[in-house]
This record gives sequence, structure tokens and C-alpha cells, in this order.
Amino acid sequence: MIKKINIGLLGCGTVGTGVAKILIENKKLIASRVGAKLILKRIADIDIKKDRGIVFDDGLFTKDAREIVSDPEIDIIVEMIGGKGIAKELILKAIENGKQVVTANKALIADQGNFLIKKAEAKGVDLAFEASVGGCMPIVKTIRESLVGDKIKSMTGILNGTCNYILTKIGDDGSTFKEALKQAQSKGFAEADPTLDIEGYDTSHKLAIISSLAYGMEINLDDIYTEGISRISSIDIECAKEFNFKIKLLAISKNRGSTVEARVHPAMISFDNLVSSVNGSMNAVEIIGDAVGSMVLYGHGAGMMPTASAVVSDIVDIARNLLFNITGRIPILSYQSDKMSNISVLPIDEIHTYYYFRFSVLDRAGVLAKIAGILGAYSISLKYVTQKGLQSNGSITIVMFTHLAKEADVKKALSEISFLDVVTDSPVLIRIEDDLEEEKEEE
Repeated sequence: MIKKINIGLLGCGTVGTGVAKILIENKKLIASRVGAKLILKRIADIDIKKDRGIVFDDGLFTKDAREIVSDPEIDIIVEMIGGKGIAKELILKAIENGKQVVTANKALIADQGNFLIKKAEAKGVDLAFEASVGGCMPIVKTIRESLVGDKIKSMTGILNGTCNYILTKIGDDGSTFKEALKQAQSKGFAEADPTLDIEGYDTSHKLAIISSLAYGMEINLDDIYTEGISRISSIDIECAKEFNFKIKLLAISKNRGSTVEARVHPAMISFDNLVSSVNGSMNAVEIIGDAVGSMVLYGHGAGMMPTASAVVSDIVDIARNLLFNITGRIPILSYQSDKMSNISVLPIDEIHTYYYFRFSVLDRAGVLAKIAGILGAYSISLKYVTQKGLQSNGSITIVMFTHLAKEADVKKALSEISFLDVVTDSPVLIRIEDDLEEEKEEE
């Protein structure tokens, strides 16, 4: 007789509804692949009468999520509530009751993952979170399983569809930032309060998780430098195009041995970079390993069904383990818990990269010399300098591209320049993540 594995779903919003839809409508397909029936036994949600476009069995819904995590017949708890309050409480209760847990809650894993994982390991249960990073892209599984024999050197990618959509609209349609954001909200790509997305915090949550998986370090959200896209304008995007660059909000993680670079900010990347061609709300990550070389994962980073697909993949993985009475077969953070290292995140001031600067200045003689003089005093040499036309306020725009420079020196120089009486607006800085050809040859 085929075994049954019972599932309790906490939260039946957008993604939760997608999970329910897959489990119900594809139940025969899943059973044929797993060798067990995955039964959606109970669903907890504050709205139990909403029409979700699915035919549910009678009595499936309850408003009491605690009832589900305490149900002895339920094997797997799927947390789709979100946030760091009641979701954390329910996950802890489920672990305490010996239940396997699946979640897509990136904010909770990034902030409290170290604590929750220790609790799960101590109890001998699995905690899975594939859908917390990259939607349907199997990046967690790729790092933990497919690249288990590789030393991962770096990961660079687009992990927020909202920001990518906005930057695409500005670049392709000439929209202003506000116009592009409004369109993103109208299409459901951005929340009414888009702060978490456009200021880079959503991306930093995801980067904290995959950096831990890749390098065997505890999840470290607090030390990730995070900068959003709200100051990027069409001028910057047009200047980038002139030099064969695109601007993307990037999650950047590099293995430096004793430290790890982990930073989120807008960056220019060349047209030759595969990630530069990722447009609209799509996500992509390039992973470089010592054995595999370069590989790129690409797909929908959000949305009901793509994210639900990733959640169901975690459910199936756990169900397969339960069939053989196995838990902990794959370490939750990829490394055995006693092999995790105390690796720190390199402070942003210590990085060396290339830079784009944009200055708004008064149209006076000697202005360029003043700016170049300050940059030179901080050992920042220039590769390209160009001047744009007059702005409506009578200022002119000066654009500069630098050779390799240290972040700390750049910040000091820009701070000094911003106090010049000829500067009419705060300088704009965008880092360049592709080596310029001249420096490649020199190195």
C-alpha cells in the first residue's frame, strides 16, 4: 500500500495558494515520482472563505495555525506566512514537535536562520528554504548538491525582479524612476511600500543565505553592504550604454580566503556579460567554481507559481527522505555543522574596483581641474572624462570612469568634492564590476 505523507500549510496567500494548487492538481504526477501520496491535510489562514480558484476538500481550512503545528498526523509544515513574528514562533513549535519544515521566508532565514537551524539539527529534523532565494531558480540545491565538490570562487547576479524591471524600463523606454516604479506596482512586481526591494534589502537577505551555503560561514546579514537604485537616473543608464555597460542591481559575493566580499549595490557590467542581458522581472546568478568554471542560473525570481514550484521541490525532497526514515542527509547550510568557519565579511571600504562618477557642477573654468586634483590626491586615476549638456538649473554634468581604486579613498575624495562651492548636487557613484581591457592586460 502506497504511503501517505501529510502536509500542513500555514498561510494561503499568493504563494501559499500556488503550493496548494500544485499539490492538489498535480497529486498523481507527484505520487508517481515520489512513491508516496502527498496529502494537503490542513491549511491555516485568517481568510478561510476567500475564493482561491481551487476546489478544496471540506474542513481543510482553519484559522488556528497552532492547531496544525501540533497535529500529530502532520509530517511536514510549510510556512508561507512571512515576516519574523508569528512565523518564527510557529516554525519553532513545529521543530519542537518533531516536524519537518519548509519555508520561503528569506527575511526570517537571513535574520534568524542560524538560530533556527541549530534548533532543527538538535531535534533531528530538516529545515528547507529553496524558495527563499531566486524563486524557481534552484540555487540552494545547486550549491548544496550539484557543486558539492567545487570550491566556489564567486557568485554575482540579479536577485530582485522589481529592481531589474525598473532599470529595464528606464533603459529601454526612457521612463523616469518614479514612472518605472509605478508600472512595477501596477503589474504586481512591487509592493505599495517598495522600500525592501528598491533599497536593496530584499537582495541582501538572499545574498546572506547563499554566501553561507557557498563558503561554510554562518549567515551574516548585518555586515553586508547594501545600497539601492533610487539615485539611478536615465543619464547614468545612457552613459553606461555609451561605454557598452548596463546598470543592474547586483548581489556580489567573492571568496577571499580568510574573508568574503558580500555586497549589494547598483553596478555597471559589460554587454558581454550574460547577466547584462537579463531584463524585465527575471533573475539570474553566475556561479564560478574551481571545477565547473562559470555557470548561470536563470528564471523567474518571484511570482505565485514559480515560487510555489520551488516550495514543492523542498516538500518532495523531504518526503523522499521520510520514506526511508532519514533526516539530515544533506546539511542544512551545506557544510557539516562542526565544519562551519568563522569567516568575516570584508568591509566595503576595503574593496578595490573601478568606478563611474557623475558630478553636477557650475559651468566655470577650472572646475574639472579642481575635481581631478582632489581625485589625484587620493590616488584615483581617470580613464575617461566626458561632459554632458546644460541642465535645466544651469549646471553641467561631468562623467568620469576610473582605473582600479580603493573604496575608502573614493569615499573620502567624493566627500571632499561635494563641499566644493561649484558642485550643485551630491556626486553619484556606481561601481564597475567588469575589468577594463587595459587593466586585464596589465595584470
